[in-house]
Amino acid sequence: MGLVPESLVQAAADALRARGWRVTTAESCTGGMIAARLTDLAGSSDWFERGFVTYSNDAKVELLGVPAETIAQHGAVSEATALAMARGALDRSLAQVAVAVTGIAGPGGGSAEKPVGTVWFGFVVRGQQPFAALRQFDGDRAAIRAATVAHALERIAELTEPPGVLV
Repeated sequence: MGLVPESLVQAAADALRARGWRVTTAESCTGGMIAARLTDLAGSSDWFERGFVTYSNDAKVELLGVPAETIAQHGAVSEATALAMARGALDRSLAQVAVAVTGIAGPGGGSAEKPVGTVWFGFVVRGQQPFAALRQFDGDRAAIRAATVAHALERIAELTEPPGVLV
């Protein structure tokens, strides 16, 4: 996991710790890499609550409560699914922040509409409006997954910055 700088992990940890918040993850294309990277730091039990690896559509439905209709209508790699994953993770945890990722890491599985490297992120901070972000990453499977982890960590740090801190 050396492709994701330690500084990104530390920034997310520091921001969560400053607020007294914990994070939960809901991961598909990264297969638990965000949770693994977050828990690489000693003391992560102070700010990491739990992680869900929901690689299959059935797991998204069963573990996170993503409506099967959402996946059928929009696809597993979509804004709607990423948001439903994040909401489901937050609802099934004691965390204040949830991040969800669903994408196409390749090398196969892409299409003209959703090429390899397409990743949807869902973010929820308890009591705030959920939001999603779409990113298109280049490279091989390892590079796409590392870029996904890095982006998730950057956003966790931004979302949890204490009030009055400019990001």
